[in-house]
Amino acid sequence: MRKIAISSSFITLLIGASGLAYAQDKAAIEKKLTEEYTLTQPTAANDDIVIAGSILVLQKNSIVMSPVSGTDFHQNTYKDGKISQNAASKVNSALGRFSRLPGASGPPPSATRTYVRGEKMWVTKIECKPDGVFFDLFTDPVSDVRYKATLKFEFPKGITLTVDQVDKLVAEVFKIQPADDANAAPATGAAQPAAAAAPAPRGQPAPAPAPIAAPPPPIEAPPPPIEAPPPPPADPKTVKLGETKDAVIADFGQPKTIAKTSATKEIYVYPDFKITFTNGKVTDIQ
Repeated sequence: MRKIAISSSFITLLIGASGLAYAQDKAAIEKKLTEEYTLTQPTAANDDIVIAGSILVLQKNSIVMSPVSGTDFHQNTYKDGKISQNAASKVNSALGRFSRLPGASGPPPSATRTYVRGEKMWVTKIECKPDGVFFDLFTDPVSDVRYKATLKFEFPKGITLTVDQVDKLVAEVFKIQPADDANAAPATGAAQPAAAAAPAPRGQPAPAPAPIAAPPPPIEAPPPPIEAPPPPPADPKTVKLGETKDAVIADFGQPKTIAKTSATKEIYVYPDFKITFTNGKVTDIQ
């Protein structure tokens, strides 16, 4: 039987080409997703947000998340239209139900919370690997506790997805909350300045100005009709004591900066005013 020898250098070349193609797809996918889903930067202690990114609105049920104070980092997987948890996450969730000590305040570090459709969160990291895209997730405080988790968008085996296909896969789970358009578009149709008269050709006299016609005799005009009074102006948007953060953001959009002064107190700074929230409700307006 005739044997065919394949050089090791040829095999190395094939492996290198395959790795290069994956690296290019990986970079393109991460670039596309991070441009669409702006990353949020939390503090080193994960107790506040330094730079706010896109607000992700969950479109599916059952993302299991654990408190940022704990060491567990639950991994969820999105596959075939459903979100499920790996074995380690299920074990940690079961242990968390029995780990609370009598008289302790707040959830234990191993306690979990299941997020459902319509709830909101942030993404702090997006990474593409050979078997899927991974989103590191981070939440606003719920009863003074922030939560974290990883969601893996699993790639189908034996199929190479394009950048747009991966983007559509992620869009099945997350929708970006639109920001209010604070800057109105500039008005159009403004009167244009009159064009200057063209100068006379060199060496020729300027044309004589047109004669001024005598004004017509005045005509007595009928009295103008009485116009109906204009409609009352629309009520301006206002902030009221006791309003929630969601209500304020719905009216005025995301603040320019957020300052957290204590576990229950936050200050939202807008260009012309600032609002103090205590336990998630407006307590002061300046």
